[in-house]
Amino acid sequence: MSERRNSCVLVATMRADDRLVARLGATEAAHAAERCRNRIERAIDAHGGSVLSRQAEQIVVGFDQCDAAVLAASDMLERVHALPPLSGMRQPLRIGLHYGGVEPAPPYGEAAKVAHQLACLSEPERALASGTAVMLLTRAARHAAAAQALRGPAFDKLDWPVFAVGQRSGMITSIPPMSRLSQRLRLRHQQDVVFIDELRPVLLLGRELGNDIVIMDPRASRQHARIERRPEGFLLIDESTNGTFVAIEGAGERCVRQDKMLLRGPGRLGCGFSASEIERDLVFFDIA
Repeated sequence: MSERRNSCVLVATMRADDRLVARLGATEAAHAAERCRNRIERAIDAHGGSVLSRQAEQIVVGFDQCDAAVLAASDMLERVHALPPLSGMRQPLRIGLHYGGVEPAPPYGEAAKVAHQLACLSEPERALASGTAVMLLTRAARHAAAAQALRGPAFDKLDWPVFAVGQRSGMITSIPPMSRLSQRLRLRHQQDVVFIDELRPVLLLGRELGNDIVIMDPRASRQHARIERRPEGFLLIDESTNGTFVAIEGAGERCVRQDKMLLRGPGRLGCGFSASEIERDLVFFDIA
């Protein structure tokens, strides 16, 4: 990947726990991890993934479409499950998936960060996907996603819902109710008009050319902010130095710096400068 873009990132970890290493010995445990990794890489190739990072106990992969990522995760689980048990134990493959901004260099941006977090929350031989990734599944891949978000202390404190995915998880063909939201956020920047909706649930703003909306003003950060479509609405997440100034029609202006804010329109955004300025880089938004 040559520039920042939106992709579905899959993180697969295969770190053996201490009990497995103690039972097999370090050498055989390493061989078992290698066999697991070979199965994972075959699934990546079969579904058109692009490996971003390859380590002894973790692989980070980018997919252009969430369908391919989720089906690859299911394929990985099946292939690894088919391996013979290791002294009565199985290789602890854990998978996380998230759709969002991906950067060309480590640590590869927000999508990889969330995918890694989900992999860490996953149980062995299980794959977890964020609601953002599940929303983008087409009808052909819906069979690989659970109908209901997972509940529990670890999941309830997250900012987004989490769904189990994969052929071995007892999935059904329906899609989560949150994906049926019909509202779109319309943004206008100079002569361009873009929408945040089911097809584009994440939008990136900043000075870097890889952003969806490129802000030329020097007060904007290279990777300034992003807007995500969530079940509760459209969430602005600022990642900048100077903050994002949000002016809602009929209300005052607020500066969001390293923080989050739900957008309700119509309104204006200033990336690093006041939204009250007469500025060609203002972003106007409303809910359509």
